[in-house]
Amino acid sequence: MKSVDYDTWHLPVLLDRVIESLSIKPDGLYIDLTAGGGGHSAAILAGLGRGGRLLAADRDPEALAVCEQRLRGVETAAVYEVIRAAFSEFPAWLSEEYRGHVDGVLADLGASSHQLDDSGRGFSYLHDGPLDMRMDPGLKQSAADLIATVREEDLVALLRLYGEERYASSIAKSIVQRRREKPISTTGELADIVVCAVPPHARRDANPSRRTFQALRMAVNHEQEELAHLLQVLPDVMAPGGRVAVISFHSLEDRMVKQAMRRWESPCECPRDFPECICGKKPLGSSVHSKPITADESEREVNRRSRSAKLRVFEFREADV
Repeated sequence: MKSVDYDTWHLPVLLDRVIESLSIKPDGLYIDLTAGGGGHSAAILAGLGRGGRLLAADRDPEALAVCEQRLRGVETAAVYEVIRAAFSEFPAWLSEEYRGHVDGVLADLGASSHQLDDSGRGFSYLHDGPLDMRMDPGLKQSAADLIATVREEDLVALLRLYGEERYASSIAKSIVQRRREKPISTTGELADIVVCAVPPHARRDANPSRRTFQALRMAVNHEQEELAHLLQVLPDVMAPGGRVAVISFHSLEDRMVKQAMRRWESPCECPRDFPECICGKKPLGSSVHSKPITADESEREVNRRSRSAKLRVFEFREADV
């Protein structure tokens, strides 16, 4: 594989805050479930020493190849392994000996800079290319397949839920009308349809296609379902004192993470008027920060993707003595 400018390929978001929040133990076990180009993974590996282990996973094989190349250049006594897998496959691939002993997990949600910038991946409305959007090329349905078959009412719901698109009805109607004439196969075609479907005043500031492309990407990659699975299984693999760090870029995802961490902190299912807990579910730990961490002004200037990033961190409680 040819040499890669890693920061150009993908600039990791909130890097220093992530490393600080994970509170890395030199001999600990850490998992980066969205290794991407390896920015966060390399920093985690650099903080590990003899006895330390990093498992770097991602469902994008192209990203994993770059990640592996980057990790080979890290000077450390720790060991690492690169795994191709989606959230929904976790923790099936994790060895039994590691379950209950994971000291830190990172999940950086959403698309990477490289995925958005590579026209051949079909993620961006700014670069014309095939309308694909699959993070894992092995997925059966591309974005073009989705909009060729989805019912208009379902497309409206999808755009409203994942894109928070106020003009969802108009955009969905325009997509359905165009596909009756011919298949919509490129990002440029879709972007043009969206621009024409919204009123003139909605075209003045940000590109009106952004929310539609975001919604389709989340649907194609089943991002909500993948995240829901991950949040359900994480408590079972964490070590006492272990930390989970999640970076989200969408209000729906941030809400899911926030609610999951609240459940971990207060799992009791007893009615509020009960004088004491009888369900037996004890707090699993607590959030490390009262509010999500966001990028400072200097990072927002260098990395536009960081502007909507929110980092939430949860620490699982130490075992009772």
